Amino acid sequence: MQNPLRVDGERLWRSLMDLSCIGATPKGGVARLTLTDLDREGRDWVVARAREAGMSVTVDQIGNIFMRREGRDASLPPVMTGSHIDTQPTGGKFDGNYGVLAGLEVVRTLNDHDIVTEAPLEVAVWTNEEGSRFVPVMMGSGVFSGAFSLEHAYAARDVDGRSVHDELARIGYLGSEVPGRHPVACYFEAHIEQGPVLEDAANVIGVVDGALGARWYDCTVTGTEAHAGSTPMTSRRDALVVATRVMQEVVALGSRHPPHGRGTVGYVDVFPNSRNVIPGRVRFSIDLRNATAESLDTMDHEIRAFLDRARKESGLAIDVQRVAHYAPCPFDPGCIALVERAAGRLGESHMHVTSGAGHDAIHLARVAPTSMIFVPCKDGISHNEIEDANPSHLEAGASVLLHCMLEKADVVR
Repeated sequence: MQNPLRVDGERLWRSLMDLSCIGATPKGGVARLTLTDLDREGRDWVVARAREAGMSVTVDQIGNIFMRREGRDASLPPVMTGSHIDTQPTGGKFDGNYGVLAGLEVVRTLNDHDIVTEAPLEVAVWTNEEGSRFVPVMMGSGVFSGAFSLEHAYAARDVDGRSVHDELARIGYLGSEVPGRHPVACYFEAHIEQGPVLEDAANVIGVVDGALGARWYDCTVTGTEAHAGSTPMTSRRDALVVATRVMQEVVALGSRHPPHGRGTVGYVDVFPNSRNVIPGRVRFSIDLRNATAESLDTMDHEIRAFLDRARKESGLAIDVQRVAHYAPCPFDPGCIALVERAAGRLGESHMHVTSGAGHDAIHLARVAPTSMIFVPCKDGISHNEIEDANPSHLEAGASVLLHCMLEKADVVR
């Protein structure tokens, strides 16, 4: 039996290392925030590689880039892959970048073997996935899918007051194509896992069934500031004592709803934040995640019931506001099965996983059949300059992507 076609892993690795030089940090990571000069340089570099591979390039009004390899029938909607190249301020070489360059490597491999597909193939670079400089996160794919409007995205400003619209124009990526008027037959996204599950299980390929839903809240506990030395313990209205009880409940709540329950407090603001003053106000974030709407509803009910009890027991005011809601996203069963078949055909160990992080694929699932391909990252670490991945795993994931796209695009015999 003939060995199945695989991508050139060494070439893929070289591309990743070359792109990582744009915005390289001293610790070996990448700082390439969206719509900065470095983002423009990264975009230009990727577009140049696409043109070298014979692809045409279009850009839409939110700056999403579509790099196209024609098929025999140009009227067919393209089989699409992609991701993002913007990073966190202390980001790594692989988050997002791998998905874009894996797509380009698929095209290069087809060129190497003179393979013609019936349908076109496209590789997308989505604008502002990370949300480090502008919110909302996953901006380009969100506008493309209709999750929010172009005007809403354009109005977003960074801490210096610069708008998305003006920065797109400044770096030369304010395109003319109307977002969402770009057809998509189906979408696959290759990505590092950004967690430890695959590595812990010694599997190379994660067959991604979907992504967790999330509900984000801002919580404020209000007590009374008082002198730390002269106020007896029995007389205190300490906002931090009550807030920490709530924070512990958030973490316990995630543990009570396995396997996909998550509970996190990532932001805390204590007022007046003085060494010898009893805290009078604490503001903090609550991040709850799970795989089904029903489980998220249950977690929401439980945290609100706990807050009611905390108010009565402490006598302090506790305000909670839900500030964001991301519904759980199941991926397309047919695309999921295709990823699993491709991994099996290539002899790669694989398992079904659910993404705990947000990805552009979540928005693409609104408009086209979608799935994702995960590969391990070292120690499960991502959004960190020391983010790392095994070159052989990256090659395996890109080869799975190759076979998924080939099957969907149909090879001309």
